[in-house]
Amino acid sequence: MNALLLGLTSAEVTDRIVAGEVNFQAVKSSRTLNSILRTNMFTLFNAVVGGAFVLMIVLGRYTDALFGIIAILNIAVGVVQELRTKITLDRLSLLSASPVTVIRDGVRVRIPVDQVVLGDLLALKAGDQIPADSTVVEAQGLAIDESLLTGESIEVEKSTDAALLAGTSVLAGTGFARVVAVGASTQAAALAAEAKRFSLVASELRESLAKLIRWISWALLPVMLISLNGQFQARGGITQALADGSWVDAVVGTIASLISLVPQGLVLLTSMAFALGALRLARKNVLVQELAAVEGLARVDLVCFDKTGTLTTGEVEYTGHSMIHEQATWREALALFAADPDANATASALASEFSSDAAPSSLQRVPFDSARKWSSLSPGAGHTWVLGAPEFVLQAVHKDVLSRASEAAANGERVLILAHSIRPIDGEQLPDKLEPVAILHFAEQIRDDAAETLKFFAAQGTNVLVISGDNPATVAKVAERSGLTDIGVPVDATDFVNDIGGLLRELGDAKVIGRVTPHQKRDIVAALQTAGHVVAMTGDGVNDVLALKQADLGLAMGSGSAATKSVANLILLDGKFSTLPLVLAEGRRVVANVERVSRLFLTKTVWAFTLALGFGIAMWSYPYLPRQLTIMDAFAIGIPAFALALLPNADRYRPGFLTRALVFVIPSGLIIGGAIIGLTAFMQVAAWSSTQSHTGTMVLLSITSLWVLVLHARPLRGIRVVILAGMLTLCIATFTIAPLAEVLGFTGLELDKLGWVLALAVAANALVSLTQALIRAVNHPVKAEGN
Repeated sequence: MNALLLGLTSAEVTDRIVAGEVNFQAVKSSRTLNSILRTNMFTLFNAVVGGAFVLMIVLGRYTDALFGIIAILNIAVGVVQELRTKITLDRLSLLSASPVTVIRDGVRVRIPVDQVVLGDLLALKAGDQIPADSTVVEAQGLAIDESLLTGESIEVEKSTDAALLAGTSVLAGTGFARVVAVGASTQAAALAAEAKRFSLVASELRESLAKLIRWISWALLPVMLISLNGQFQARGGITQALADGSWVDAVVGTIASLISLVPQGLVLLTSMAFALGALRLARKNVLVQELAAVEGLARVDLVCFDKTGTLTTGEVEYTGHSMIHEQATWREALALFAADPDANATASALASEFSSDAAPSSLQRVPFDSARKWSSLSPGAGHTWVLGAPEFVLQAVHKDVLSRASEAAANGERVLILAHSIRPIDGEQLPDKLEPVAILHFAEQIRDDAAETLKFFAAQGTNVLVISGDNPATVAKVAERSGLTDIGVPVDATDFVNDIGGLLRELGDAKVIGRVTPHQKRDIVAALQTAGHVVAMTGDGVNDVLALKQADLGLAMGSGSAATKSVANLILLDGKFSTLPLVLAEGRRVVANVERVSRLFLTKTVWAFTLALGFGIAMWSYPYLPRQLTIMDAFAIGIPAFALALLPNADRYRPGFLTRALVFVIPSGLIIGGAIIGLTAFMQVAAWSSTQSHTGTMVLLSITSLWVLVLHARPLRGIRVVILAGMLTLCIATFTIAPLAEVLGFTGLELDKLGWVLALAVAANALVSLTQALIRAVNHPVKAEGN
């Protein structure tokens, strides 16, 4: 055996293992478990709510401490979601787990990918994946598929001293290659390191809620001081309250005012709505890697498609032929080429059109070689067929045929020539008097549902951009066959500039961009985001990883690489593009319904602020106990909000969720808070008892809160009426079932007292309805709210 092909000795392998020169990547994501726990647990909001919860337990007011359960669930949901993302990223792998063949001590051995060491000699054959960056030592027709890293779908022939990159695979031929970089030093690992950087999918709902929580959290401290002082002063001052024990009621009142400020259930309900959306999509073979991604496609206005493996299946298909000089058995010859076990992917595609039961017993073959670009067969003496690249098979005298083949290639097709000679083959030399018989046309196989999906996005007003590492003309042809219209002139990214502004000028109104590198894909997505687009990126290869990570929403095909699927937000497990409209519909349902129910929670936050400040400044006892607010939250907000969040809703996404919500909830909350303050002032003048005051203000709050629910549950039909009827029943039961009313601290009201409460409730509801109608009129919405 050639000394160069003996491989490493056992001793050399041991030395390299000791030196750490092994193909193992121990790269972790930027988020540690401690970091995740700190982020979700140690916030100002959690400190206030958690402190209040502990204080209520210490004071023995267990029934008033139920609010703590929601806070604990919020923390748990956040931690679990981020841990799930971290685990996915840490498992990121660009290479398959298939063993590789190496030469050690002059013998071929099969070893796991992570046991390859620097300097190992790889023995390569068709179907193998390159486990580490290497250099070719010897090659025999070695053809490599580099589309996983570069996006180029055309096989690349490799000769001695050529570079092989980890993650690419062998299409044809055999060879030996020396490993020159392992583990984190490979080019594939560099892409993985960038992809592993922790980031959450962009979510307007989550970001808006986080902003609200920050505002509320920072307002809690000053409001707490005002409320605490007011509650003590209402009981004769700090000294008097400490002396007679009423300080406990002062603390409980303060906690009630603070806890009602925080929309605790909204964060939990949003996460649950995302989770249920993910379960719905799972039934459609869509894996949601991160819950907030369910919202993503509802916001996207531009989708970037990779070509190979996304618009196309990655397979080659025979599309037809152009006859030149017909020969009697040309179809039988093509069937024999297609059946050749050594045929490359293009020749194998002929099997869909040409088939033969058996090959002649005297058949002689010259297998395809990526260097000479042709193969041949002789079914009988003096009778030879040749199949290969036109410029390698035909002589210059056939310039008209070569011109036709070149024109077809320029249109994005793959072209082979079938030629015939009456002379026998001589070794690996083309026979004399070789005459062209037919030009064979091939193309990448388009996914069956690509046209339907592109049509859907066009109807939704969502722009589409195809970006690929392949030739721009080829990409344009594939895009056109996929159903993309008004393509215009395809753009070549070879000379693209690096700065964002320059990239935007280069992109212009392009719909197809070719010759794009992995880093350029990422930069193109970033430039589009800078221009104000919400970008989704689809892909299946490692060359798409950085762009998927950069995009607002990354979608991977189920047949894609492990790296692509690991960083994507959504994975189409069955690779069906026709699933994307379902994802969009689910995203719209979640976004529209969460916006609807968020107004229930935020209206409560506004009236709670009004009450905390009003009662604190007036130095009145807070009108509610924590347990009373908890039960009201259940029937007027929590339970109906959860039910409404599950209903169908096809409203289109409109940016500005938080602004729209606040415009509606601030007037409503102020009206409700003002009504309660007004009723309290009246009750003090009329000398109502403490229990009567609790009952009267809670009846008023329940009626106005249920009216807000009615306004945001419209249109009132079907299941929505059932939900409202159920909540009204629970509300009435709260005040009329004696044991429950006694635990909650409610009592019956005389008719005259109840009449005053109901009259004020009707007036407040009428004012809420009027202000919301005026706001709608001013904003000129496309359609009525809630429809």
